[in-house]
Order: sequence, then structure tokens, then C-alpha cells
Amino acid sequence: MPQSSFTAARAVAAQPLTLAQGRLAALSWGRTNAPTWLALHGWLDNAASFSRLAPRLVEALDIRIVAVDFRGHGHSSHAPVGADYALCDYALWDYALWDYCNDVLDAMESLGLEQASLLAHSMGAAVACLLAAALPERVERLTLIDGLGALNTPVEETASQLRKGLNAYRRPLSRAPRYPDIESAVAARVAGGVTPVDSITATPLVERNTQPTADGHVQMRTDSRLLKPSLVRFTPEQVLALLAEISAPVLLIEGEQGILGERDWAAQARQAVNALTRHVLSGGHHLHLEPRAVEKVALVIGGHWGKADPA
Repeated sequence: MPQSSFTAARAVAAQPLTLAQGRLAALSWGRTNAPTWLALHGWLDNAASFSRLAPRLVEALDIRIVAVDFRGHGHSSHAPVGADYALCDYALWDYALWDYCNDVLDAMESLGLEQASLLAHSMGAAVACLLAAALPERVERLTLIDGLGALNTPVEETASQLRKGLNAYRRPLSRAPRYPDIESAVAARVAGGVTPVDSITATPLVERNTQPTADGHVQMRTDSRLLKPSLVRFTPEQVLALLAEISAPVLLIEGEQGILGERDWAAQARQAVNALTRHVLSGGHHLHLEPRAVEKVALVIGGHWGKADPA
């Protein structure tokens, strides 16, 4: 695939969208009548996670990419008062997978998509795997970036997990963090991130996830309920069984300094998928957003799916 395709793509601007009767916010790249891929971000990230990768892909593959802000993230609405997110206690994977699956299905309905290709990072990759296993007719292909399967808890830890969730549910919610300016918010993300990230990589995420306050500060948009532990989680056996049900072809791109690697669980998860192609590239967990890695990620995706109709 010509390098010039990716160089030209950098000028492609994102268009804001609202989906699901205004409940979900999104960013779109590419012409509206092109085959549409849905992009799913990671925990506490947002649609801007794909702001450096998507422009390269839409021109190289002649597709449209719509990146959704999951509920409680970015510009999307928070869950209603009295609802909760049924999250987990390990910060890297705080999410409600089944609710986020409904976010994807709602976005597909808004876009008139019976079937979609999913481009997904980290937590978004877990959502994509769950959806592809449960509703294989709705997912054409999976492009996963440093994420596969879902965080899980051995069955013997069920009671302790439930205890954590019940205790956390009754604690008052914390207020959304406030910072003097965007630079301070970026610095906080760099210092407090679960996985290493530098300021250049973090800036698009933080910019989309902040809003100005009346006194000139910036405040994080993220719903603080996302930080609560879940009541229950999948067991390892359940996750492997779900992965084995995926019939769509899977392209998995990992960072050398990412979260998968040669860990026992990651190896088991890869082996459980029927049709998986794996590439390991130089970079970290957010390699699709890292300026020094994104070009290689785009080339791998374009080279893999460009061999066939990318619709």
C-alpha cells in the first residue's frame, strides 16, 4: 500500500455526530456513503482515541470510521440517576460490557447498519469480542488493538468481588476532578494513568474529556461512577468460551510494551479464537495514538484488510 495514502490522510478532519436520540456522541471520518467501521475506545478514553489512526485508514481503505463515546465517557450522556455501571475493581478494565454492547447496537441502529466492522482498543476490544460472540451476524470483522477478551475473576473469588461492589455502591460519589488548565489535566493523566502514556499521546483524549468551568478551570466530563467496582465479573472459563464463539476474522495488533504479550492468560485467549492474525509492533498500550507508532498500525491494518473488500 503506498505510503502517500497515509500521508495525505492526515488532513482528513473529524465530524461530530450525535447518535441514539442524542444519548451517544461520536466522531466521524470519511465520506458518509463509504462502508462504515465503528471504533470503540478504552476505559476512561473517548472517541479521540482514534484521531490519529482514523484519518489514515479512511483514505487508505476508502471507508468511513465512526468512533463512539461510550456512555459516561467523552461527550456522551451519563447513565440516569439511580442507575449504575456494574464495573470491576481493576482500573484498567472498569466497564459494563453488556451495557456498552447496547451502545454499539444503538449506534448501529442510528447509522442504519445491520452489520459492522469493529475497530476496537483495550476495553473496547472486550466489548467487540463480547458482541461478536453473542451476535455473530452483526459483526463482519474485528480489528483489535492491544485488547482481547475481558478481565475475569476465578469462581472462588465471587463472594469477595460481590463484597467489594456492594460496599462501594453505598459510598458517596466523588466529585469530578478540576484543574487550572488543559496542560495540568494532561499532566494528571500522564502521572495517574494505569498504563504508561506521554503528554503528546494523552492530549487528544484529555481535550475531549474536559469542559470549562465558570471560574476558568477545566473539569473532567467522565462519570465518577465508572470508578466503582463491579458486583460480578466473568470467570476465565466464560471468557474463553465467548472467544471460541467468535466466527468473524480477527486482526489483533499488540504493542511490545502493551498489556497482552506472552502472559499466560493472553496466550490462552489468542488460542481460543478460531481465526486470529496477530501482529506485535513497537509501542505501548495506546500505540494507535502514539505519534511514533500510529503509522505502522495503519500500515498493518491497511495491508491486512486491503487485500479484500473492506466493507
